[in-house]
Amino acid sequence: MDKQKKGGRALGDKGGGNMILISVTVLGSAGPFRFIVKEEQLVSSVIQTTLKSYAREGRFPALGSDQDQFLLYCSNEGYGALSPREMIGKSSTRNFLLCENPKTDGPATDPGRDARKGSFKSWLKKSFNRKVSSH
Repeated sequence: MDKQKKGGRALGDKGGGNMILISVTVLGSAGPFRFIVKEEQLVSSVIQTTLKSYAREGRFPALGSDQDQFLLYCSNEGYGALSPREMIGKSSTRNFLLCENPKTDGPATDPGRDARKGSFKSWLKKSFNRKVSSH
């Protein structure tokens, strides 16, 4: 019976907590990364794991390793960036997009911040529409 329990565990699972398969696409890079993570794992940890895997594979463009310089978005339209302190399993999706954090000159309440986020979403939407219409 112990063999069944050990054999049935997901990668990295030391007991407790539900495991989920997520896919993280890095903006500007080829192909997504797929990870098995606990639902309780923080978004900041997922960003860090993605950056380490990205660097280990030698993908381009080079990104660096400072997780505070990146935002993780749900692939579903209409979602904003996830909070680094949020649990990854809290979102209803399992597909994510990792992007560099746009530079803001002012505090977090900077009114231009929402406009920049909106322009990112419109760019992303146009990008997906081009891929769909070209096939």
